[in-house]
Amino acid sequence: MTPAELAEVVLAAAHAVFTQRGLDPAVLPGETTVERPRNPEHGDYASTLALQLSKKVGRPPRELASALAEELGKAPGVKSVEIAGPGFLNIRLDAAAAGQLARVIVEAGAEYGRSERLTGQRINLEFVSANPTGPVHIGGVRWAAVGDALSRLLRATGAEVGTEYYFNDAGSQIDRFARSLLAAARGEAVPEDGYGGAYISEIAAEVQARRPEVLSLDDAAAQEVFRTEGVALMFDEIRSSLRDFGVEFDTYFNEKDLHDRGELDLALARLREQGHVFEAEGATWLRTTEFGDDKDRVLRKSNGEWTYFAADCAYYLDKRERGFERVVIMLGADHHGYIGRMKAMAACFGDDPERNLEILIGQLVNLVRDGQPMRMSKRAGTVITLEDLVEAIGVDAARYALARYSSDSPIDIDVELWTRASRDNPVYYVQYVAARTAGVARQAAEVGLVRGDSADFRPELLGNEKENELLKALAEFPAVVATAAELREPHRVARYLEETVAPAYHRFYDEPACRILPRGDEPIGDGNRARLWLNDATRTVIANGLHLLGVTAPERM
Repeated sequence: MTPAELAEVVLAAAHAVFTQRGLDPAVLPGETTVERPRNPEHGDYASTLALQLSKKVGRPPRELASALAEELGKAPGVKSVEIAGPGFLNIRLDAAAAGQLARVIVEAGAEYGRSERLTGQRINLEFVSANPTGPVHIGGVRWAAVGDALSRLLRATGAEVGTEYYFNDAGSQIDRFARSLLAAARGEAVPEDGYGGAYISEIAAEVQARRPEVLSLDDAAAQEVFRTEGVALMFDEIRSSLRDFGVEFDTYFNEKDLHDRGELDLALARLREQGHVFEAEGATWLRTTEFGDDKDRVLRKSNGEWTYFAADCAYYLDKRERGFERVVIMLGADHHGYIGRMKAMAACFGDDPERNLEILIGQLVNLVRDGQPMRMSKRAGTVITLEDLVEAIGVDAARYALARYSSDSPIDIDVELWTRASRDNPVYYVQYVAARTAGVARQAAEVGLVRGDSADFRPELLGNEKENELLKALAEFPAVVATAAELREPHRVARYLEETVAPAYHRFYDEPACRILPRGDEPIGDGNRARLWLNDATRTVIANGLHLLGVTAPERM
């Protein structure tokens, strides 16, 4: 019996109690939940339904709890129900009901953990969005790992998600990038406000190989060639490095397209219609202070140039016009000040900033070796890049390390720790369970032990304390996935795998009474087969959880 199924049993019991006592069933919730008690001695699951209903019907919570306990005790699979405190229901399942979960998980396979919790939501998820003026740095890599994991979680809970990378390929930073490439091609010093690093020389050389005539052009024409070709090369490199990291976007959106298609004029017209645009000092402004911003924002300067904020407005409107109900943007710690102006901008368009726009802020990441932060990239010259991180600890470790912490917490990634083949290394610890469960399945096949047909599975044989503990751990997975998606916190999945499932499996595996494989010439029995179901159910949960984080579940280590 899964927690969701037990919750339905609890609600059905409540309906029966209300009918018997003449209480109004309209006050009953459409659904309820059960939780795993912190103390295993309190039972397998707990319900607070009696406490929730007592005020609505004017009955003492323990009186309602007593009636619910009596009715629940009649339900198949429920071993016992105890009342605790002011009206908590502590529920124990019999071994057969608890053990059924192993079959549910194995038969569900990759679908186990998925739900329809967010069905109907259309979400645009923008993350990374590094300027095409250099490789993806370690801060952007954090969003690559977290953003991709979040997109997987949102889809696993029924949302329709469009992932998006926004290239700022218009504006002054692109001018500085083009000047830097031209200077490198001519063997000149880096411009004072330009970009350095070996990658600039590499791209400049590639542009020259494509356009041999470039250095014979005048400065303006040469710079335009380096702008066009250089941005394209940098764009291709960023996409390639992210693809190698396991991250693909549904849409790669160029800022320049907003300008070329006249979308900034469209956004300005829409904002004028809403009555929030005004002229002052020769410039065009948006009155964002009406919606809590600390100052009004310039959309078009007195010289006629658009501001970055105007492009932000046009880009937001473009997403909404494409049918996305909720726009989620992931930004680095240095962009915290954007929240107020972006929320105000959404309100100026007539949207609800709390419903239509969500901004997530990620804190800094340091790569540490021998206790000291690594400061310089071999190639970029100023920052640690995606390639540096992958070279140091590998893709799986990098993705897991970046996703296992709340994104609003700064983190240090210790190279020595994350490359260690020991339980101290969190990703190794979790992946070891994936490999061990696969190894057990291989060994079982070698001795002729197979799970057999579903109809022959005997869940009541999974009655050992360690088996029950593992079953309860596996039962939590769907709720963990749903909560992680709703709270935008992929780290909940990582922590669940390493702190709940992995240790529970190890305790089960190490318990002599829970041996899966027969010893010597012992005959294969139903108990061996039942525990093989549980072993394979664990493999399913570990694999599904790691997949949500973009991490592999190896069969051998």
